[in-house]
Amino acid sequence: MTDAAALPGQPRGGALSGPATARAVNVLAPNPSAMTLDGTNTWIVSEPDSGLAVVVDPGPLDDAHLRAVIETAEKAGKRVALTLLTHGHPDHAEGAARFAELTGTKVRALDPALRLGDEGLAAGDVITTGGLEMRVVSTPGHTADSLSFHLPADRAVLTGDTVLGRGTTVVAHPEGRLGDYLDSLRRLRSLTVDDGVHTVLPGHGPVLDDAQGAVEFYLAHRASRLAQVETAVEDGFTTAPEVVAQVYADVDRSLWPAAELSVRAQLEYLREHGLIEQG
Repeated sequence: MTDAAALPGQPRGGALSGPATARAVNVLAPNPSAMTLDGTNTWIVSEPDSGLAVVVDPGPLDDAHLRAVIETAEKAGKRVALTLLTHGHPDHAEGAARFAELTGTKVRALDPALRLGDEGLAAGDVITTGGLEMRVVSTPGHTADSLSFHLPADRAVLTGDTVLGRGTTVVAHPEGRLGDYLDSLRRLRSLTVDDGVHTVLPGHGPVLDDAQGAVEFYLAHRASRLAQVETAVEDGFTTAPEVVAQVYADVDRSLWPAAELSVRAQLEYLREHGLIEQG
């Protein structure tokens, strides 16, 4: 058995659902898969002495899950007053409209198509519902509309799919852009260095207690994969399927379609930076 403290980011053991910090509680959605890990983490965030709560990523359109989120908040003496989205993938956002209907809340997101109400979200915005302070951080790359939420009082950051609690994130071409994603990881690293963030509250998987270690691992992993892809191209493997067979040979073949989309994003990045010839 591997010691969790030895794994990147020091993932917590135990149940995923439940309190994670003084201000954040997770309700795990029942949608496990190879891509969603144990399922989507739906976060209830509030000041300890407040009767109002913010919900981040209601998750899939599953009425039982959505009602469980509301019930969890109510048992803690809180009313859901606002819904936020880290990005628009269905496993995070499909249930948002129904959740807004159940709670009477607005939905704020970067993508206007996902909003319910006049207010969106943008980098630098500060959520203050019920005395909360949660700062919006732009973290595109996994998707163009990906956001993270910095919770200064808990020295934590909610990362959506930008950093996961286990494994690494797929940056899938054409929606995902690797250059943007690397910039987002560096932005998150700055939060750990300059703002004292030490806890990652991810969109999937366990809470990470070493935010800087997790982000450094992600950056090193991406650099390693890029080098492997570049070498494969230099060796004459020029198409995405050929590169996948070389670079991802140790990965379950059922995941190769996702790996191919990731390789396409990596090839695009290498071409943009003049590291391989334009195809």
